[in-house]
Amino acid sequence: MPRVPRLTAAEAEAMLLKAGFAWLRSKGSHRIYAKNGRRVVVPFHSSATPHVKIIK
Repeated sequence: MPRVPRLTAAEAEAMLLKAGFAWLRSKGSHRIYAKNGRRVVVPFHSSATPHVKIIK
């Protein structure tokens, strides 16, 4: 099984926007994106790298 790349929150956000996800709202340090009824929550902390389970 290939390794999951380590992304920053900004890189993950850029990938979601490029894939057609739309920003819905934010609550605290979490940003919520949606596309076709699928919702994705990205914890957006300054320079911390999200855990691999979150990236999956």
